[in-house]
Amino acid sequence: MLSVSIGTVIWTTIAFLVVVFILAKFAWKPILKSIKAREESIEEALEAAEAAKEQMKDLQASNEKLLAEARQERESIIKSAREAKDKMIAEAKEKAKAEGDKMIQNAEAAIKAEKASAINELKTLVGELSVEIAEKILKQELSSSDKQNALIEDAIKNSKLN
Repeated sequence: MLSVSIGTVIWTTIAFLVVVFILAKFAWKPILKSIKAREESIEEALEAAEAAKEQMKDLQASNEKLLAEARQERESIIKSAREAKDKMIAEAKEKAKAEGDKMIQNAEAAIKAEKASAINELKTLVGELSVEIAEKILKQELSSSDKQNALIEDAIKNSKLN
């Protein structure tokens, strides 16, 4: 079997303790210090990542809010433009109707004036023609003295002098 001598165990234990003491004295603290520094840097990186994640959430919420406001403003502008367009169209229609009505009234007044002028002219012409016809008839009727005497006697008979 295995034979273990006590001397070897003691020297091995002493060597182990010396190595542990040297490691504890010189290497253990720097190793623990570097592990602690590594833990702290990892912790800081995790905190920074969490902060960045929160900032991203805030930025995303802010972006969504800005987008919603932009959409609302766009809708408002479109609505205003539509209302302005409808108002302009209504005003143009109203103006065109008013101008059309005015033109119709002017045309009706012109027609009435022309009609009155034509009627007056026709009356004047009829009067002139009547006078000419009466004149020609009287000239024919009164051209002879017998006809003149007969006309006078007829006028006397038809008149009532009572």
